[in-house]
Amino acid sequence: MGTSGAGDGAGEIRVLVDNGEYALRNRGDLALMAMTVERLRERWSRARIGMLTDEPHLLRAVLPQAEPIPAGGGGHWGRSGFIGQLDQLAGARVTGPAVRRWRHVTDAPLGTLREVRARVRTEVLARTGSAPEVAGMPPLPPVPAAVAESSLVIAQGGQYLADADRYQAHRTLNLLEHAQRLGIPTAMLGQGLGPMRDPELLRRAAEVLPGVDFIGVRDRLFGPPLLAELGVPAERVLVTGDDAVEFGYRLRRPEIGGELGLCATVSGAARTALDAAVRVSTLGPVRPIDNRAGTAESLARCVARCRVLVTGAFHPAVFALSQGIPAVAVTASRHYDDKFSGLADMFGTGLRVVHLDAEDLESGLANAVRELWEAAPELRDTLQQRAVEQIDDARTGLERVCQLVRVRSASRSN
Repeated sequence: MGTSGAGDGAGEIRVLVDNGEYALRNRGDLALMAMTVERLRERWSRARIGMLTDEPHLLRAVLPQAEPIPAGGGGHWGRSGFIGQLDQLAGARVTGPAVRRWRHVTDAPLGTLREVRARVRTEVLARTGSAPEVAGMPPLPPVPAAVAESSLVIAQGGQYLADADRYQAHRTLNLLEHAQRLGIPTAMLGQGLGPMRDPELLRRAAEVLPGVDFIGVRDRLFGPPLLAELGVPAERVLVTGDDAVEFGYRLRRPEIGGELGLCATVSGAARTALDAAVRVSTLGPVRPIDNRAGTAESLARCVARCRVLVTGAFHPAVFALSQGIPAVAVTASRHYDDKFSGLADMFGTGLRVVHLDAEDLESGLANAVRELWEAAPELRDTLQQRAVEQIDDARTGLERVCQLVRVRSASRSN
């Protein structure tokens, strides 16, 4: 199925992939990276696929089929040929695993600190409608030098083109704009977009996004309307679902699970209410699911053992629904309201959204869990079928992206 760059008449193909998680800590984003690289490899088996990252050694270990493009230090392509292969081998077998072991030891305490910061940020966003950095965003870094030598620039899925992550949003927009000026094809895959109300972010998005050659969005409710408001031609937009759907679907189990999964990202009174609701609602053992520990695959396999999942994190819900497992999503901000509502619409059934500030939180969540627990066997086939449909749409979208490179190569040959 794979073809080389030479087979497409394009010489060496280099694909530069941007993403929303340069630190490689988010398991959902790692699943997105894995699927993006795999699908590109199916079409161009000898292409160089560069992934922007702040953790180049770790990326060699977790994603050996991609090249790390250090976001700092200029963002250059690494060495090619035999020396480049040695770098990749050493990273995958020696330095990468060592960094990965160190990350495993330090992730828990550092993760707690990051969660505290994230909760503060979420509360500020929910109360004021703006992120705490609005008064002064850190200076944006230069566009990576690797862009100029790329055949294609991709902004991989996530929900960083939003007020909640303005820094990454502006960085990605600068990257796409620079590629456009150089005549390099640009694409966005599996994107969740918004909420976007910041005037400067809206202005930059309206300048850059209409020039992107293809935009795949992961939901119907929010992505297409926002892109239309920003002036993006409808023919360049396709609803594809989240690219991690296929990752989760592949790890489904043949039998239905018997546990209630709990992937909580809250603490204090909200966590107490969640724990109480879980205790009174479950008909089986509770399985705590740590969204910080392990790999994307281990997270998806843990979810696969559940009959119902309760989660405050987005991609565990994606993994659950893709495997035919219903879920209850708990949310405390508009950012997550939109993420989960869009996901619920894509699957059509099997996902209930519960707000942490609801007066009847305990009873509402308990009732949702009981109802989904009873309905789980009937929902299983429908959810898995919706997953298959989204997988097909995502692969159709990537084929359109690959066609951009073929067209550009043909025009250069002429």
